[in-house]
Parts: sequence; structure tokens; C-alpha cells
Amino acid sequence: MNRTAKIDQAPSPAADRYASVGQYSKAQVLGAWAATAVPMGLLAWIGAPWLSHRLGGRDPLIEALLICFLIGLLWQLGLVLILVRREQKGLQWARVRDALWLRNLKDPKTGRIGGKLWWWTIPFVVVSAGLNALPGLTPVGPVPRDLPHTLELARGRLEHLFNGNWAIFALFVVVVFLAPLTEELFFRGLLLPRMRTAFGRGDIFVNGFLFGVYHLHQPWSAPSSVVDGIITQAYPARRFQSTWIGIITHTLPSFVIVGAVLPLVIS
Repeated sequence: MNRTAKIDQAPSPAADRYASVGQYSKAQVLGAWAATAVPMGLLAWIGAPWLSHRLGGRDPLIEALLICFLIGLLWQLGLVLILVRREQKGLQWARVRDALWLRNLKDPKTGRIGGKLWWWTIPFVVVSAGLNALPGLTPVGPVPRDLPHTLELARGRLEHLFNGNWAIFALFVVVVFLAPLTEELFFRGLLLPRMRTAFGRGDIFVNGFLFGVYHLHQPWSAPSSVVDGIITQAYPARRFQSTWIGIITHTLPSFVIVGAVLPLVIS
């Protein structure tokens, strides 16, 4: 009897990593979302045009956009750290790692950690690439704000900006890689584990929707961000109680973008 009682009282494997985080109300989730989405939108549509009129350079608007995006992303990262510090009473790595689910993949059914579970990364990467390749899922945004389409529609403008301009290229690389990292830390590391009480099994759908409409700074990407955010980022984060698959699937396109722009710098 005593042995049975001990087994019944032991925490289930699925609950382990939820135990190290708090839970947000719906209002707190929406408040945290607004605290990062609204500044990014204001920086993109008001801050960047204002700054572009005060910059020199080869293409003041693109340079202003990069600067404003960097400011917004640094604020997003700072917000994550502020909220984690408030919850965990410190920013020691062990606390940050547990708070943002920066842990090895875990199968909540078997309790298995890492190892062969990492093979699941491959199908999620393939699905993410397929979703982003669907022609109707991501409408064309305005040039030069929609960089991938600017490469197709106004390549000469980017050649003029980047040719031999290593300083701007360095800023571009920082922004392109910082964006998926901070977004995953915020949406899948901070918000998703704290949404279970408020949204139940629908947490991944709400998380993906919030991620999509967060893109006030580039609203044309919202549809693909919702679908990709649910399927290849929020779902594996909850399934394996780890943010790493989402970080990987979200970051890999950055290598493609940088690889496409690098020849413009050295041409």
C-alpha cells in the first residue's frame, strides 16, 4: 500500500518541466504579447521612416529598418529576461534554462531524454520548408520591406546597398539571426509553457496565432507565421518540452537569406 501511494504521488514525466514555470492568465499572455508586438510595429512603420530622413548612406530606409528591428529585438530579449528574472528571482543559467525550456528533448510518455529524439528535427525542418514554399501562404510585401521578394523584384537596389558594405552586412546578419532566436525564446520559451492553464490543449493554436499577428512590422508574413508557428514550432515545443526544435526550424532560413545576400557584398 505504501509503495503504491508513493507511485501515485510521484510527478508524471509530462509535468516535470511545467513545474519549474509559473502560469499566466489570459490577460497576462495578451499583455506580454502587446509589450513586444506593439513596439515592433511602431518601430517599423513610424520609427524607420522617421530615422531614414536623418540617415545618410546608400539606402537610408533599409538601413533604418535594420536599426529599428535591432532595437525591437533587443527589447524583446530584454523583456524575456525581465519576466524570467521576476518569476525565477534571478538569472542564473540553470534557472533561465529551465524557465525557457532550453533543455534536451524529452518524451513525456516514456521519459526518454535526447538521443534518437533529435531525429524528429528533420521532419519538422522539412515541413517548415514546405510550408514556407507554398505560393499562396505568404503574399508579396512592399519593396524594400519584404527582403526575399526585394531580392527578386529589386535586386539592383540591394546590390547598391550591400556591395562592399561590410558594416551594413554585419548589421543585417545580426538582425537576421537574432530575430528567430528572440522570437522563439519569447513565444515558445516564455509564453507557451505558461499558457497551459489559461488555454488548455488549445495553447499551441493560440500561441501560433499570437505569433502570426505579432508580425505587425511585416503583416504579409502573418498567415505563414501562424501555420508554421503552430505546426513546426509550438507543437514540438510542447510535445518534447523543449524549445530547441522550434529554434532550429525557425533559424535555418536565416542561413539561406544570408547566403543569398553575401554574393551582393563581395560582387
